[in-house]
Amino acid sequence: MGKSRRQFLAQASLGVLGAAVGCHKEAPKPSTQPPGTPSAFGTSPPVGPEVSAVTFAEAEKLMRIESTEAERSQAAGNWREAMAGLYERRTGPKKVSLESTLAPASRWNPVLPGMTLASGQNRFVRSSVDPGLLPANDADIAFAPVTHLSHWIEKRQISSERLTLIYLDRLQRFNSQLRCVITLTRDLALAEAKQADREIQSGKYKGPLHGIPWGAKDLLDTAGIPTTYGAEPFRDRIPATDATVVQRLRQAGAVLVAKLSLGALALNDVWFGGQTMNPWLLEEGSSGSSAGPGAATAAGLVGFSIGSETGGSIVSPSMRCGITGLRPTYGRVPRTGAMTLCWSLDKLGPMTRSVEDALLVLHAISGPDDGDIATVPSGLHYDAAVSVDGLRVGYFPQWMKEATDVDRAALETAKKIGMVATEASIPDWPYDSLDLILFAESAAAFEEITLSGSVSQLKMQVPDAWPNTFRQARFLSAVDFVQAERLRRKVALEMARVFSEVDLLLVPSLRDEMLTITNFTGHPSLTLRAGFVEVGEARSDWAPDAQHPLPKFNPPRRVPHGVTLIGRLFEEGTLGRAGLALERAFGVASERPPSF
Repeated sequence: MGKSRRQFLAQASLGVLGAAVGCHKEAPKPSTQPPGTPSAFGTSPPVGPEVSAVTFAEAEKLMRIESTEAERSQAAGNWREAMAGLYERRTGPKKVSLESTLAPASRWNPVLPGMTLASGQNRFVRSSVDPGLLPANDADIAFAPVTHLSHWIEKRQISSERLTLIYLDRLQRFNSQLRCVITLTRDLALAEAKQADREIQSGKYKGPLHGIPWGAKDLLDTAGIPTTYGAEPFRDRIPATDATVVQRLRQAGAVLVAKLSLGALALNDVWFGGQTMNPWLLEEGSSGSSAGPGAATAAGLVGFSIGSETGGSIVSPSMRCGITGLRPTYGRVPRTGAMTLCWSLDKLGPMTRSVEDALLVLHAISGPDDGDIATVPSGLHYDAAVSVDGLRVGYFPQWMKEATDVDRAALETAKKIGMVATEASIPDWPYDSLDLILFAESAAAFEEITLSGSVSQLKMQVPDAWPNTFRQARFLSAVDFVQAERLRRKVALEMARVFSEVDLLLVPSLRDEMLTITNFTGHPSLTLRAGFVEVGEARSDWAPDAQHPLPKFNPPRRVPHGVTLIGRLFEEGTLGRAGLALERAFGVASERPPSF
């Protein structure tokens, strides 16, 4: 015999007030109101367990508000009639399941009134540098940028099959050190490579990604191939269809060789197979959550990779592993078939070994898709031959004072190649309060595994990991969520002011304010290696833990260090031109991790 409604109510879990979650409804009483009387709030049948003024007094500690005793008593008096029924979608007899592909009704639009976007027509002119003859050494081939690999494939100096075998061999040899591969797609890769070779030999060359092996962060769906999100509850998940980005890269002729690791549910660099390590410093993680794409690209295990970012997950591993990471404007690249962490923040983008590689990949994956309501038609205007003379590059003086010598030297290099350094400023606002949106949306995306308890299967159960955050988010205020959204718009208006004064920004890559601001406003960023620094201690994405100290180094270790360019909305082409000019001036992009 099934549970009675009263039994259901007694066993229901508590909500934000420790009470208002059950949805047992008492039988409605016959109306005593005159005909034609409209409904009123607070007149529904009572729902859920009793609450009291004490319940509200305790909840106020979480919400950081204060009420009088009389106000608490009044609120408690009609909570069951006025508010508790709002939880019926989740806990009551009329519970409604929400499909993982279902987006919220509201959506973030980074384009402000009055802004004009470049036309949807692309203008893409790549550089004309001749890479010379194919190297004799497989490692030299593996570390070559896509701009070189594509030239050799087009000229038939190397076949896609041979290049694919080089990368498959390196993935198998080095994965034990890096733990960056979740699924090696060997059979698929060889089939796609042979198909690419047949097409190229018959004169059907598709462009610069044709025959190039690549790796996908394992939150991109691949038909018939596990897509695990790096998380224990999903390790046996096998989707039936490809993500749109996977489809577009296949149409461009690219060859998928591996599904690469990510921190579980796109947080940091620990997944169910362990921690993904930095090829430059094997005693530390590669950073996350695009940990596998960062490590594999830096170690020459793939031609390029696709990562994702919600709050720093392309920028941080690109910085740590010394590669190029391009986080596109929110809405440029469709996320259809990708794991959702945060509907209004998630972005997919290329991770490569050179700036122009990133633009080549972005060109292939851009464009709207009906499956992602956030995508917008937008042009990609990039011409490698156009000078950067006169570009106004904004910088924040205090941030530069607090940054490294490499960051400051990067700004000086920008001046030397013709850019105009321009001081910029932003208000001293509590930007971290925007994270309320991230926490609430991510907790909604993973509500099912949180309430079922399977989130406890994740390897990381520390206070700053998702399981705790998802549970805490149940107690966030809906009113404060709306206010955070309003602050988000205010910050976007402020960024519009900044970009009316400069053409792009040059910032220390991991400066928290700018990472937070630009992820929430949707502005694109390009992170590229600018030099090297020395570190005396391993770095970590996780909060310090005195019981698990990080390794220290004496003498200090030399590691790559990158800077980040921030661009106007949908102006990745300008970022690409500026990044290419800086990359050539820095002259440090080709150095490899010594052990690979």
